[in-house]
Amino acid sequence: MLLYEHPLSSYAQKVKIVLREKGLPFTPELPESFGTGRTDGPFAAANPRTEVPVLIDGGISIFDCTVILDYVEERWPEPPLLPRDPAARAVARLTEEICDTQYEAVNWGFGEVLWFRRATGALADHLRAEAAAQTRVLQAWLSDRLGAAAWFGGDRFGRADAAVAPMVNRSVHYGLGPAAGGTLARWHARVRERPSVAATFAEFDAAAARMAEAADLYTTGGRRREYRDHRLEWMIKSGGVEVVLAGLRDDTIRFPWPEAGRGQD
Repeated sequence: MLLYEHPLSSYAQKVKIVLREKGLPFTPELPESFGTGRTDGPFAAANPRTEVPVLIDGGISIFDCTVILDYVEERWPEPPLLPRDPAARAVARLTEEICDTQYEAVNWGFGEVLWFRRATGALADHLRAEAAAQTRVLQAWLSDRLGAAAWFGGDRFGRADAAVAPMVNRSVHYGLGPAAGGTLARWHARVRERPSVAATFAEFDAAAARMAEAADLYTTGGRRREYRDHRLEWMIKSGGVEVVLAGLRDDTIRFPWPEAGRGQD
């Protein structure tokens, strides 16, 4: 299988963790046209949104990380990563949903300031403070969700853990990790020891170390950032409307084709 991905994409990380947990071989590939806005070539043919991740399994191309994971779970049901019980399965999916939308938007907004210098001065300080405060709320929610269990799926690692792991780990990278010794910090220490997660986090770390030079491509217009709806909502509600407008003026922002959707990729 071929997986179009970017090591920094939390959505791609989630997919890679699941594939590795199930022992499924795949070839990760960063699309050559990623971030250019081009709509030609095999990547655009596989996903008209030109977003990662995209899983190509034989003659089928699947995009949207949640759809990918549904496909993987149904095609390769062992080991199961979703609970059998319908209620427990719904709880796992809701945890994944909050991570894919609200948590991802906060992480993305902080990265826009840290990595891509979308704001400076007082506005940057304000956005970082907003992100930090919202991160604490989300981590408290996740801690309550986890409770005394070892994993978000209960007594065994599951898909909810794969969804939470990239989000919390990015917060740790930003210096916004959960309080030392707390429920979520102990979970993060456990999860990063799993081979599937350790390999995925190592790829993230290697890519993050190169972000200074990559950021120049975006600030000079060599690459374009994508503002999906949950990201736009976070930036505007957090007081960063100037950032959005500036990006639109200098053409470094693109809205995914055909319209700004949920941002599941």
